[in-house]
Amino acid sequence: MKRRQFFSVFLLLLSFNFINLPGVRAEIVEGKDYIVLAKPVPIENTGKIEVLEFFWYGCPHCYNLHPHLASWLTNIPADVNFRYVPAILRANWVPAAKIFHTIEAMDVTSTLHDKVYDAIHRDKIDLNNDSVLFDWIEKQGLDRKKFENTYQSFTVQNQVAKSTQMTRQYELNGVPALIVNGKYITSGRMGSTPQDTINTLNGLIEKVRKEQ
Repeated sequence: MKRRQFFSVFLLLLSFNFINLPGVRAEIVEGKDYIVLAKPVPIENTGKIEVLEFFWYGCPHCYNLHPHLASWLTNIPADVNFRYVPAILRANWVPAAKIFHTIEAMDVTSTLHDKVYDAIHRDKIDLNNDSVLFDWIEKQGLDRKKFENTYQSFTVQNQVAKSTQMTRQYELNGVPALIVNGKYITSGRMGSTPQDTINTLNGLIEKVRKEQ
């Protein structure tokens, strides 16, 4: 009897470990892992599967997800096109969106995106304050005046307006939100861990591939 019980427990543990092996993914479930947008939004590059991450630099959930997403991006599938989009759900999210669009316009996203997150969450620097922001930018080795001019530019204002419009288009009420092909939405709040969110993202990409 004891031998039979031991064998049953062994098989149970074996099956549990198998489920949690890397590369072994449970089926994603609508309503639990993701939702379907009632009115899908047309994507810009129809030749690839589009993935958008709506984020806010001040969001702790976005900060926790970011390293996992950054790791995923190092091996992004060849048929996927990815973009960051700063969400604007409230007026006090505008400065963060302006920061992102400014560093994007100056082509320094790869070097500053992570640092902005760290400055806010790790170093507790108030980058919503323009003078604090410009001082911090100067310390990063950037041309302060060029950054200020870009930050206040009509181009960045237009990008902020576009981000606001996109946030409304996708009917978002929180971040981080990952949008796959303008149709499927998963959030860092839906998964129990950031890795769960990445697993759901991979599942949605595979779902789109099958649908195509």
